[in-house]
Amino acid sequence: VRRFCDRALTALASRWVAFNDLIIAAVGRTRWDVAGLDGLDPRGWYLVSPNHQTWTDILVLQKVFHGRIPFLKFFLKSELIWVPVIGLAWWALDFPFMKRGKPGGRSDLETTRRACEKFKLIPTSVINFVEGTRYTAAKHARQGSPYRHLLKPKAGGMAVALATMGEDFHALLDVTIAYPRGTPTFWDLLCGRMEEVVVRVEKRPIPPQLVGAGTAESPTFRADVQEWIARMWEDKDRLLDELLPPAAQA
Repeated sequence: VRRFCDRALTALASRWVAFNDLIIAAVGRTRWDVAGLDGLDPRGWYLVSPNHQTWTDILVLQKVFHGRIPFLKFFLKSELIWVPVIGLAWWALDFPFMKRGKPGGRSDLETTRRACEKFKLIPTSVINFVEGTRYTAAKHARQGSPYRHLLKPKAGGMAVALATMGEDFHALLDVTIAYPRGTPTFWDLLCGRMEEVVVRVEKRPIPPQLVGAGTAESPTFRADVQEWIARMWEDKDRLLDELLPPAAQA
């Protein structure tokens, strides 16, 4: 019964994504520059790790990956379950709700482990914004981030996903999103003012030492995950240097 319900709900959510794509196409003439989608499996299991600048990122990711990988499921802050209508939809689709300020804590681990056990029933893509929040210049300065275009990554959500489901993921999809003509707001998207989107996808193997190697509570395991993410973030920062014009990098 659960398998049937999961498939039915996911199919319904996929129709909603297709409808959103039609809206994006209808309201503007966005220039899309996307690379790295070859060889993806719509019946696979993926861990997806993008940078995060705006709520528009979510619609961009859904459009780019629609039909190419399984439906994207997000790690969400627990407060978002109270969002009218959409919160209930996220709950029905088994999105993991994590408590703010306690990534990888015991309650989070148990909640996410239960969600990931359900993810094993049908192909799923689990997306984790490792920065934990949207990038702004103010947040970047407050953190003292060592990266030019990114906030500091956090290992909590990624460690939980790998500890509970690492052996099931076919690969990690390292996604870099750039807006060369300025980061659009959600309202800009609705008004057709999202001029250009550049997306680069790199399929990375998950290091063997991070698959079935420990639990999210283990300091050593968390440190290994943090080191892996930091290397990816260095590569992503250099790529953003190439994708963004000098004026956008100032």
